[in-house]
Amino acid sequence: MRRDLPYALTGLALGVLLLGNAALSPDAATPGPADVALVLLMVAGLAACRRFPVLALAVVTATMLLVHLRVHAGATAAFPVLGAVYLAAWRGHRWAAVLASVGFLAGFLARDVSVAPIGQAGQQMAERTALLLGWFVAANVAGLVAGQRRAYLEQVEQRAVEAERTREEMALRRAGEERLRIARDLHDSLTHSISLIKVQAGIAVHLARKHGEEPSAALLAIQEASSAAMRELRATLDVLRSPADADGVGLDRVAELAERTRSAGVPVQVTVTGQPRGLPSAVDQAGYRVVQEALTNVARHAGAATAQIHLAYAPAQLTVSVTDDGQASPVRPVTPGVGLNGMRERVTGAGGTLHAAARDDGGFAVRATFPLDGPA
Repeated sequence: MRRDLPYALTGLALGVLLLGNAALSPDAATPGPADVALVLLMVAGLAACRRFPVLALAVVTATMLLVHLRVHAGATAAFPVLGAVYLAAWRGHRWAAVLASVGFLAGFLARDVSVAPIGQAGQQMAERTALLLGWFVAANVAGLVAGQRRAYLEQVEQRAVEAERTREEMALRRAGEERLRIARDLHDSLTHSISLIKVQAGIAVHLARKHGEEPSAALLAIQEASSAAMRELRATLDVLRSPADADGVGLDRVAELAERTRSAGVPVQVTVTGQPRGLPSAVDQAGYRVVQEALTNVARHAGAATAQIHLAYAPAQLTVSVTDDGQASPVRPVTPGVGLNGMRERVTGAGGTLHAAARDDGGFAVRATFPLDGPA
């Protein structure tokens, strides 16, 4: 309704001008209550011309023609009609604007000719016709030009939107091509080597059992770790080949991860507090990768150590911590390597925070906190 207010105020101003001109003009009759009602109806028509241009044009044209026939208000009766004609032509209703212009001009001029003094009808007809015809032609042309400009701007905006959409599609296609290239490179550089490790470990286990010997725990751990690495590598390659981000790992596989670490000779204890529940895929995968990288660091750097995995579920956050009682000490600061930096990137990418440092009583602690109700 606020957008209709300027039209209503304009109509009210034109109505006051019309009634004032009729009251002061010596050739016009005194406006009565019916004439005031017609003017108010014209104001209502102009107020509705934004939403109903054709209906408003018909109402304004009819009311102003009636007022002119009753009062002989002069050229001021044409002003509201001119505005309605312009708006209708601007909105694309050109034929309605032309018909309203012709109808109003015919009625207006017929009324003027009928009351013109004898001998002056031709002159008055020519003067009125030239004046009003020029006004109505200008209103129709201006409305058509404004409508065409509006259509042109809409086309330009639509083309800009289409260009933006095409640019996004091109970027997505290039990203997909890059993912495929990375997938091929990873397949060529990693799959073959890991497959050889798995095959050689399997042959060693088979030969040991063939000679009646029990394979060593380290050999079995190598075989199991290479099999797990092959599975995760295939999952990663599937992710790179498709837009989906899920790689099939999450905190529900922490027990399996801990079991593989135990088979490699590192005692691991898993503790879960709170009520486990469904997690966002980014948080679930980042938590798993934190545990995986932390256990890898324990096996590589902690020496003869025991690891503790603690998953704490709370209503608003998830805390994943991995601690060990190994050789790390606060006296010797740890320089972050690729593993710790990768963990930090994963955690912060999921909206969480990571703390990794040596413990005061010896050993190392990694703690990642993820918000479950929005970014940290």
